[in-house]
Amino acid sequence: MPSLWNDVVYTLKAVGPIVRTHNELHYEAMDRAKKANQKAFNDNENKYKDIFVIIDRRWNCQLHHPSHAASYFLNPEFFYSNPNIEIDCEVLESLYKCIDKLSENDEFVNYIHNELPIYK
Repeated sequence: MPSLWNDVVYTLKAVGPIVRTHNELHYEAMDRAKKANQKAFNDNENKYKDIFVIIDRRWNCQLHHPSHAASYFLNPEFFYSNPNIEIDCEVLESLYKCIDKLSENDEFVNYIHNELPIYK
């Protein structure tokens, strides 16, 4: 195998697990953490709502970007393991923002938006 492809394979093996963890951290782990907070406070919203405000503020300004949602949605491992991903408004809205930002051609953007339901 040519050296270039050896390097590509090496890079994919090195980066693949990191990318998977990165995506999981952004969505699945955040959801798990918030559910754990709720459970720790016996679902008493008055006790955890201030914590959620802080978490959500940090999430929205530092951790959550449309590109993360796009990679999460388009990654088959997460797509097929999460039956609700297709109706997750936060993920879909961010995915569409990413698509819109990556192309200035409105016709192409509309085409991609129309093709997304076929992605399964």
